[in-house]
Amino acid sequence: MIDIKFLRENPEVVKENIKKKFQDDKLPLVDEVIALDEARRKSQQEADDIKSQKNKISKEIGALMAQGKKEEAEKLKEEVAKDAEKLKELEDKQREFEEKTTKIMMVIPNIIDPTVPIGKDDSENVEIKRYGEPVVPDFEIPYHTEIMEKFNGIDIDSAGKVAGNGFYYLMGDIARLHSAVIAYARDFMIDRGFTYCVPPFMIRSNVVTGVMSFAEMDAMMYKIEGEDLYLIGTSEHSMIGKFIDTITPEENLPLTLTSYSPCFRKEKGAHGIEERGVYRIHQFEKQEMIVVCKPEDSKMWFDKLWQNTVDLFRSMDIPVRTIECCSGDLADLKVKSYDVEAWSPRQKKYFEVGSCSNLGDAQARRLKIRIKDKDNNKYFAHTLNNTVVAPPRMLIAFLENHLQADGSVTIPEVLRPYMGGKDVLK
Repeated sequence: MIDIKFLRENPEVVKENIKKKFQDDKLPLVDEVIALDEARRKSQQEADDIKSQKNKISKEIGALMAQGKKEEAEKLKEEVAKDAEKLKELEDKQREFEEKTTKIMMVIPNIIDPTVPIGKDDSENVEIKRYGEPVVPDFEIPYHTEIMEKFNGIDIDSAGKVAGNGFYYLMGDIARLHSAVIAYARDFMIDRGFTYCVPPFMIRSNVVTGVMSFAEMDAMMYKIEGEDLYLIGTSEHSMIGKFIDTITPEENLPLTLTSYSPCFRKEKGAHGIEERGVYRIHQFEKQEMIVVCKPEDSKMWFDKLWQNTVDLFRSMDIPVRTIECCSGDLADLKVKSYDVEAWSPRQKKYFEVGSCSNLGDAQARRLKIRIKDKDNNKYFAHTLNNTVVAPPRMLIAFLENHLQADGSVTIPEVLRPYMGGKDVLK
């Protein structure tokens, strides 16, 4: 959420940013916010004047009572009572203006970083760099669920009977591989100085609206009926929520956490044929990383975060590339975002396996996550998040890149301790 003072002083900058995100229908909201803010401040000034007058009259009443002029004092008391009614009306108006302003500000997109490429949608995202040599073997690679089925490693039919579409049972070595990747990713991030955390898997509505836009919430979140709770769609939401309404001394920054959690998503909308199987599902597990830092450090941490994911995948001999999301593909709270995509030898193209985002102070402003400097000045933190690994998609990349002509799957050295020493699955 943008600072109201910034919007008031730079309305054209905010409007230009809306245009860059191709959301021209939101342009009138800027003027609406300015009008509401002006009305609120006018009401505030009127209320302050009444309070000042009230204090002045109260002193006069005291003086009159001391002089025994009770009748005159009573008249002034009546005036004070009328002012109190007026003051309540003004305060009610102020709350109304503030609520309307906040509601509108929640849908005005954050100011994007000047380095973000301008484009309408993900088709205009920009490749940054490739890591590792993409290989297409001289034998046919089956669809990922077919590979898993040959190891008796997946049962989608039974899961459909139990929970419906978008669920699965993982079995045997494939289930073990799934857990091995999560455990390895956990230790990988701990070795990089991040504190391991298992967060709540449900969050309240005020945290939901603090970390994401209404549109994202509607498309992703499952609501717990009868309670003010939502199942998390990704653990960075409860991880950032951990710092709601806190003030952290500068010397304690940065806060770097890595978390494990299951994730639950509606996944509204139709998707392509390549999203069958375990590519896009309602339930999966993930290792995540988040950072809370000083504003001047967020660019540096952004580069560190996406590099962690690249390094993790390369340590398992999976070729990847980084893609910068263009302006039109950025969620409203994001300042800048990279996707990490893994190579698919079967499709002969890359596909998304992780997303790294710098949200500036947008989440911190909504959730009141503040920093205190040595002079006791307080300001909003910057928050960042990135996927370490989400095994369902990781499994697709892993199995395709490590499948051998005889149907076996090789296990890279870094994963063998988590697979009981196995170097190959047969």
